[in-house]
Amino acid sequence: MIELLRVANPESHGISRIIVWGSASTLALIEDRPWLEKMTHSFQERGLLARSIWQRYYLSKATHATNCDILFVPGGSYSANFHPVVTMSRNMLPFEWTELRRYGWSVLTLKLLLLRWVQSRTFHRIDGLIFLTEYAKQGVLKVTGPLSAATTIIPHGLNSRFQILPKAQHSISQYGYAKPYRVLYVSIIDQYKHQWYVVEAVAALRQEGIPVSLDLVGPAYPPALARLQETLSRLDPEGNWVRYHGAIPFEELHQYYADADAGLFASSCENMPNILLETMAAGLPVACSNRGPMPEVLGDAGFYFNPERPGDIARAVRELVAAPALRKEKVAASYTAALAFDWKRCAEETFSFLTRVVVAYQK
Repeated sequence: MIELLRVANPESHGISRIIVWGSASTLALIEDRPWLEKMTHSFQERGLLARSIWQRYYLSKATHATNCDILFVPGGSYSANFHPVVTMSRNMLPFEWTELRRYGWSVLTLKLLLLRWVQSRTFHRIDGLIFLTEYAKQGVLKVTGPLSAATTIIPHGLNSRFQILPKAQHSISQYGYAKPYRVLYVSIIDQYKHQWYVVEAVAALRQEGIPVSLDLVGPAYPPALARLQETLSRLDPEGNWVRYHGAIPFEELHQYYADADAGLFASSCENMPNILLETMAAGLPVACSNRGPMPEVLGDAGFYFNPERPGDIARAVRELVAAPALRKEKVAASYTAALAFDWKRCAEETFSFLTRVVVAYQK
């Protein structure tokens, strides 16, 4: 919402006023605009339960009281009675059973199952639904069945900080163990991100004499972090060629892309892979998972692998480092493709869709 409202031009769609309800800390992050009004409620300064109660019992009244014509709930879950309402599908984990099962019998599994039920119910009650990719649309509809709501596909945009002109692509012979070819993987350490398989793949490449290193950036889900740490203690106990940097502030993340030689993305479950987009825009060659919407976003501009097979990950990275001319070609293609994911385009398409839903509802 911060990015969307920063570049929005609602007047061009006949929208005179936008009201955003949220916590004071969230509202403070959104830039002021003449047509923007920020509102909060004491319940929104509390936990999830209080916020859910506010949405269920207070949101409809607040929307009517401020004479709103449409309600946009980006989170994907809606329990109030106001119509027309539009929401967004942004999380594929609840809708992909194979991925959900990775968490075993846990509180998180129960949470994801509840979210599956809540969002499925929401999608059958609303008037408009925004998907981020064609892959996500098809995956959700397999679970929910046909929907009466109007639907559209509007990918998110990309912050311009990540746009870095592609680097020159050098032969791997110009690298060595003292100055290795640096592969960067940015993502939360989680069950479906497979960082431990990536470490195994890089270890195999180094055993072949290929001087590559691995940088991991992102927060961690504790059970997945334990699995990663076990792999690191077994394969790189002294931390010579794998560096786990932990969570990095979003404002500093572009510098890690600038320092890398290649990007890697090994997720097996995504709705809209923003990190893949960042890697593409940073002008890096990309070794990428062949699952989910990744081929839809990256097209022919990547070196694909099965994210659950370390040998296949190693093969893709080996092909990447061995072919500087092909790297250069694919980098140019992925960089150009990333530039199409623009927040201004996203804002225009989003408000155009909201306007269409209002018009259809009023007929």
